[in-house]
Formats: sequence, C-alpha cells, structure tokens
Amino acid sequence: MNNEQAAPETKGVTVQLLATVDLGPEIEGMAGRQLRMRMVTIEPGGVFGPVHDHIDRPGTVYILQGTITDHRNGVATDYGPGVGWPEDRNTTHWLENRGTLAAVEISVDIVRQA
Repeated sequence: MNNEQAAPETKGVTVQLLATVDLGPEIEGMAGRQLRMRMVTIEPGGVFGPVHDHIDRPGTVYILQGTITDHRNGVATDYGPGVGWPEDRNTTHWLENRGTLAAVEISVDIVRQA
C-alpha cells in the first residue's frame, strides 16, 4: 500500500477563513467562483487528509511557521517557513505535521461558491 492510500483522516487541523472575493463581477466567465484565502494550522501530529485532489480548485500554499510534510505520488516532501507550493489539477496529496511546533500555512485557492 502506498503513502496516498494509507493517508489518515483529518485531525489536529484548524482552518480560519481570512478573505474571499466573488470572481463573477471581476473576471468574465468566473461566475459562481470565488478567490479564497485561509490560514490553516496543523498541530504536531496533525493530518490534513484524507487524500484529496485539486481538480477544479487550483491554489497556492505558503508556510509561515513550522514544517508541513506534503505526500504526493508516493513521495514525502518537507516544506518549512518561507516556502510554498502550487496545487493544480494534477495535485493529489495529503499533508501532515511531523514536527513539535504547530505548522501554519496561508492557502489561496479558487473555489465554487456554496
């Protein structure tokens, strides 16, 4: 069984919505979508799972504090403060905090409005 299949459920994660912009009035063809910015905190031992994709929900992540381990394609990559990564239609992954300090990221993505 590979990393992705063994991803545990979400635990130890807090998500705070920071801002949204309705993209319909801003960009032609974007009706029903919004630009969203969130602060995600993953406590030590926490997991942002299960495995999920970003099809129809592209975004970027920037790490403010701690280290987040990103599991994708059977590879675990650690990202620390001041680093980030893209999440595009080809991204299928799950995240965890293997450290002793809470990990905090800023996540910006485009989502369908609820």
